Amino acid sequence: MIDTNLIHKALANPLRRDILAWLRAPAETFPNAYVNHGRGVPVHAIQARSGLAQSTVSMHIAVLVEAGLLVPKRVGQWIFLSRNEEAIRTFTEQVRVHL
Repeated sequence: MIDTNLIHKALANPLRRDILAWLRAPAETFPNAYVNHGRGVPVHAIQARSGLAQSTVSMHIAVLVEAGLLVPKRVGQWIFLSRNEEAIRTFTEQVRVHL
């Protein structure tokens, strides 16, 4: 079950939309930092691409995770992120049907 209000709130910010777009094609967006072992993209690569402070990026990522749009995976000291394609698909279908 998705919370459409949280997703709308998350998508209201351009950086959050950018992060989702970057993670749509991670091998192209993060060619030097992306290693696909089913884990996703390391948070530091997203922070580096954004050019913003780590704390700012972390706050935006937390909103996307809370909304269910990103899936974090901890591997040792690293956190990797990937898109929750099922939640995104469900949300876009709800928007298509109801708006």
